[in-house]
Amino acid sequence: MAFYFKLKFMKIKNVILGGTLLIGLVSFAQKDELKALKKLYGKDKLKPEEVAEYKSLLTKLESLATEESDKVYTSFYKSFLPFKEILSLDPSQLQNELKRVATPVAIKELANTTKSTLDFEKKSGKKIYTDDIAEKINLIKPQLLNIAIDFGNVKKYKESAEILYSIYLLDTKVADNLYYAANYAIQAKDYESALKYFKELKDIKYTGEATQYLAKNKVTNEFETFGDKEVRDKLVALGNYTNPKEEKIPSRKGEIYRNYALILIETGKSNEAKAALAEARVENPNDTDLIIAEADVYLKMNDIAKYQSLIKEALDKNPNDHILLYNLGVTSGNNNQLAEAEKYYNQVIKIDPNYINAYLNLSDIVLRPDAKMVEEMNKLGTTAKDQKRYEALKAERQALFNKAMPILEKAYQLDPSNDIVKTNLLSVYRFLELSDKVKQLKESK
Repeated sequence: MAFYFKLKFMKIKNVILGGTLLIGLVSFAQKDELKALKKLYGKDKLKPEEVAEYKSLLTKLESLATEESDKVYTSFYKSFLPFKEILSLDPSQLQNELKRVATPVAIKELANTTKSTLDFEKKSGKKIYTDDIAEKINLIKPQLLNIAIDFGNVKKYKESAEILYSIYLLDTKVADNLYYAANYAIQAKDYESALKYFKELKDIKYTGEATQYLAKNKVTNEFETFGDKEVRDKLVALGNYTNPKEEKIPSRKGEIYRNYALILIETGKSNEAKAALAEARVENPNDTDLIIAEADVYLKMNDIAKYQSLIKEALDKNPNDHILLYNLGVTSGNNNQLAEAEKYYNQVIKIDPNYINAYLNLSDIVLRPDAKMVEEMNKLGTTAKDQKRYEALKAERQALFNKAMPILEKAYQLDPSNDIVKTNLLSVYRFLELSDKVKQLKESK
């Protein structure tokens, strides 16, 4: 019996030793294949047969990789496969193939695996590909940006947003790509993604404030933007560009909070929207952009009184902002506060005498009571009292149209091609029986 147990034990031991040996052989195979992949990855351009070998090695490794480092680097090599493949092609095919291969899914996978690789190397202290990743990202990023722009140009906004977000993940130092991704997501009505992107912008305290360096290209005679002043100045010194100038990009903080809050409202989360803006206002109580953003949210919620209160608060800080005054005119007019609306439009015109929409809206406000007057006149009878009231209303209408006429004439002077202005002015002339002016206006181009 003892001999039997001894044999059984030895048999189990031999099996364990055999399994250990098998694991060792698999591990050696993994290391050999990883070395072979590393060698192929390191080549600038692969031959067709090397691309096939790259794919074959990946297929084997995906089923064999067990250690963390092996899994990380297998995924890393796999994510770069599409790009290694197209780099093996003729340069004339490169751009078209890049558009085919660099799908939103492929770029997202690239972003995720490069991040995992960088995190792993930081943790392990062995920077095998850290520098190489930065170099490769700088190499392919402009091409990926062009693909995102191309998607946007054909109104594939969701794809454009996804690619821009992945590009941001590839290089989080350039948060402008996250901002553009958020805006494209809104255009795609992908509110879930847009909310996520705007929240990230809030969390990293992105403002977008920057200085753009521009110069005019002598060949195209158009201004171009440069990444930094030094590059721009060198090209100007070489004589390729002229007229160097700088432009400030204003803060986008208010826009970000406004869009974030409006999406929350759109998805039925009004209280969260108000809380987000209130939190932002606590941190930046004098930020006019945030005040306007909060006002826009209350306008969306149809709380006109709160909207107007906030716009007036913003005007206290910037009393000559004609856009704010114009918006107050619009909401006052919509709320049938005609005297208030007229006051705001006149203030706009005083600040900016060429703001044509203020003239158009002011003429509308002036003529707004006319409809009720006509309605009342049509109800009057033939009694002396009614006839007296009819003549009074007729005189009031005459006064309204006389008041509206110079306003519309000024608008027409500013923009003779504006059909709305021309139509409204013709109506006024006809009512006032100014036949010569009607004829002259109809004959004008």
